[in-house]
Amino acid sequence: MYKFFALIILCFSSHYGFANDVVRYVYSKEYPDPKNSYFVELLTLAMDASKGEFGDYTLEPVAIEMAQERSSAMLERGEYIDIAWRMTSADLEQRLSAIYVPLLKGMMGYRIFIIRSGEQSKFPKTLSLNDLKKITVGQGYNWPDSDILRYNHFELVEGYDIHLLKMLGKKRFDYFPRAIHEPWLEITENLNYVVENNFVLKYTSPIYFFVNSNNKRLKQRLDKGMGILVESGVMSKLFQQHEITSGIIAKAKLDQRKVFELENPLLSEHTKKLIADKRLWLSVE
Repeated sequence: MYKFFALIILCFSSHYGFANDVVRYVYSKEYPDPKNSYFVELLTLAMDASKGEFGDYTLEPVAIEMAQERSSAMLERGEYIDIAWRMTSADLEQRLSAIYVPLLKGMMGYRIFIIRSGEQSKFPKTLSLNDLKKITVGQGYNWPDSDILRYNHFELVEGYDIHLLKMLGKKRFDYFPRAIHEPWLEITENLNYVVENNFVLKYTSPIYFFVNSNNKRLKQRLDKGMGILVESGVMSKLFQQHEITSGIIAKAKLDQRKVFELENPLLSEHTKKLIADKRLWLSVE
């Protein structure tokens, strides 16, 4: 009889306390993005940090080609994937459960421009913010950045993310703002484009991990794991050392750029409260 109850307890503990959590995320075979390696590594560290309480896990890339908004819709319906990393908005935080740690320390809110080669003269140091707003800018359909630029009265052209560089080359617009770690990979060895030298747009726009609102276990696990990474300094160490983010402030020469600060109308009250926690954000000093 004792052995019978012991077996029941073991099975119960294994299923509820130490289940093998399978966490599926989108992986694009057709348009692989090397920048995603940072998020996958951070996710791995968070899952590892929570193993003592939640047990083993398996990360499973799912080869589905989908735009950002479609991945959010899939996650909301509980189909195919269990997690996504997205720039946040109050609306997205209503639809999904956010893990409230800015994964890139707010770096997505520092935007420098990809422009056509030979056109730096369109962006002289004397350019004002109002002048810049009159120069046509390109961003992606369903990107929060498009809503932010539109709210701040920029002359905006939208396109699908995989076509935006080609649209810039065809003069559909004149500059393509990217987070400070992004342009270098995107225009490597492409002589048609360069990084603009003089300006940076700045707005608060953290990327969070998001999970389905009904997936309480994964939400709790990631809250635990990410909390450990922040408190221990492991997340900051990864940010400083990862090939995608290492040395990027110096590379972007932020200290030599004029900063234009924009308002982000998409922020939730919860996100606004996080701004005071300096551990979570990029310091450009």
